[in-house]
Amino acid sequence: MKALRTTEQEAAEDIFFGQLVIVYARWFVVVAMTILVLWSSDSINQMVLGIAFVVPLIALNFFVHGRYLMEKPANRLLLILLSIIDALVISLIIAFWPGSKGLFSQFYIFYFPIVLAFAFVFSGRLSTVYTLFTLGLYTVTCFFFSPEFLQDMVEVERLVIRLITLAAMGMIGVYYYRIQRRRRRQIFTEDLSVADLAEV
Repeated sequence: MKALRTTEQEAAEDIFFGQLVIVYARWFVVVAMTILVLWSSDSINQMVLGIAFVVPLIALNFFVHGRYLMEKPANRLLLILLSIIDALVISLIIAFWPGSKGLFSQFYIFYFPIVLAFAFVFSGRLSTVYTLFTLGLYTVTCFFFSPEFLQDMVEVERLVIRLITLAAMGMIGVYYYRIQRRRRRQIFTEDLSVADLAEV
């Protein structure tokens, strides 16, 4: 009788096949962010500053995507580090982009695809940690770069709603991950059963 896959083997498969989700999510963020930067820039200097924030994401994603296409995919640690860098770059844009900063910046929407993509690929526990990290990063950015929002309860409520929505996005990804993992286990078990019957 053939042995079932271990949890470590399943996790390795998730990383190998799932990292393409993170790559495409990052490309989506890069393209959307570039469009937003070009659209909202009032001067050449502002445009250059905005693109300077996007260039690291382009370089990192090109590296990971290239390795995947050459059948040398990134490992678990590298994907986690890149996802952390994604969240940090988005936070820097929220903090330093000329005009609206902190809570008043619309660039917070770019947290959503990276949190969802991370949850599609990694285990529930790790995805929860990453989601909480992103929530904390956004909250700290808002407190430091737009503290005036604390004087208006409507703005405080807006921050809470955004945090709840972002947390829900992470939890949806975790739920989907569990459903897919359960389905793959059932399919693998059924294949093993058929193979065992054929050998009899």
